[in-house]
This record gives sequence, C-alpha cells and structure tokens, in this order.
Amino acid sequence: MTVSATETFINVEDGYKVWTRSIGGESKHARAPLLVLHGGPGMAHDYLENLEALASDTQKVVFYDQLGCGRSDTPDDPKRWKVPRFVAEVDFVRQALHLEEVVILGQSWGGMLALEYFLTNPKGVRGGILSNSLSSAPVMSAEIQRLLHEMLGAKSIPDENTVMEFYSRHILRIDPFPKKILEKMEETNQVYEVMWGKNEFTVTGNLKDWDRMKDLHQIKLPIQIISGEFDESTPKVNQVLKDGLSNSDWIMMQGCSHLPNVEKPDEYMAIISRFLDRLNT
Repeated sequence: MTVSATETFINVEDGYKVWTRSIGGESKHARAPLLVLHGGPGMAHDYLENLEALASDTQKVVFYDQLGCGRSDTPDDPKRWKVPRFVAEVDFVRQALHLEEVVILGQSWGGMLALEYFLTNPKGVRGGILSNSLSSAPVMSAEIQRLLHEMLGAKSIPDENTVMEFYSRHILRIDPFPKKILEKMEETNQVYEVMWGKNEFTVTGNLKDWDRMKDLHQIKLPIQIISGEFDESTPKVNQVLKDGLSNSDWIMMQGCSHLPNVEKPDEYMAIISRFLDRLNT
C-alpha cells in the first residue's frame, strides 16, 4: 500500500524554521506516531531515511532536521547550540504537527536528546527507542578511547587512515563505505563542533561532562535499547542504560556497529515493529 508524505517547515525560536517530513498514519485507527531524532549533533536525518519502511496507513513516521543542519535553517551562532534548546525544539515539532501521542526514537545523540526530553515528564509519550546511544559522555568517551587504543596500539594520534579504519570497525561495517554517509561524517558542522568537538575521539564541547546515569531511574516509560556488537556505543555503555531504566529491554545486534539500520535494515525494522506492536496491545 502506498502511503502519502508531507513536508513542511515549522517555526522554532527567533524566527528560524526546521524542516519536517511525515509519512503514513492516514487511518482513523492510526497508532501513536513514531518521531525520529537523528544523531550528530548536526548529522541531519538522511542516514535514517530507510525508517520510512515502518510507515503505513496506521503508522505515521515523522522525521525532522534539527536546527543547524540538513534542510533546516543553519544560523551561525555558536552560543545557541545547547541541550535545552534542542529539548524545546522537540516540543515545537510535536505542537506544530499535532503529535499529542507519540513514540520517540533517538539514534546516537538523538537518544541523548530523547533522555533529556523524557526527564521533563512530557505528556503523551507512549515509549522510547534508544538506538546506539548513551547516558554518559564521560563513559562513552572512555570507551571510544579504549577502542582507539586497541586499534592503534602504541600510536597515540589517529591519522586519516586510522580514522577510516575506526569508522569501518565501529560506525558502519559495510565495504565500500557509502559515499553519502562518509561525506556527511566529514562535513564541518558548527553544532557538532560546539557540542561534541572536532572529531569523534576527543570530546571538548559542551557535552563533555553530560551525564544522566543517576537520573535514569526517573524514567518509567517502556524503552527499547538497541546497539551493535561492534558499536562505539559499547556493551558497557548500553549496560548502564539497561541497569538504570527499570522498564527497558536491550537487544544487541550481532555483526553490526553504530548504524545497524543500514547494516541490517530488515532485522532493525523488525525490532522496532515488535516494540511498537507491544505498545499497542
């Protein structure tokens, strides 16, 4: 069955606009929409586009590009890129698109954003999916450094070749590496640099000390955790999530790394579909 798609720009703060795309959900018996929060920060939604496969007449899937990337406005304003404004943006999107009830999927940084949003106790959130994400930047940073040390050995500074090797081991285990995804990862993005840093390996931005481990117990929503066997979001990172979220389930996808939706899309979609079904029984 063909489902319809609608693209629109919505107002956020200070006259800026963000781009959104909604697919499916036309039936009067439609379930709570799935709102997708992309990673980065500043990566844009493109690498998650195949989640459109989850859309049907009874299931709406909603994407948006966070301010500062993709099709949304990209103000040159380093002081703007802080967690609270991105949390507020989720509400802007929900209100503008009339998402009274919603399930939220956050991938990587999108999962961090989802956690921050859940901790505001928003109304109408049925559940969440934390994909390849984290609850502590210091823990994640230490794990990335461990993976890097295992790869580099005595070398202390990664060069261009070792960066690509790290990506191919822990970000996306597909050969050849998809050109579009590589280009996105190599783009200079102000949001990423301000919040995370110059590269994946050294966290110098304002997320450097971000840590919600002690607050996870406050979240009582049903949560599906997804990670990859070789993910830079390692088992240690995801065990912290599982231990802290009392109503959670964790699936580690074998043979995958940080982008299992690209590596094993059918298996990834099946996990999400089962979770959505469970929320609606």
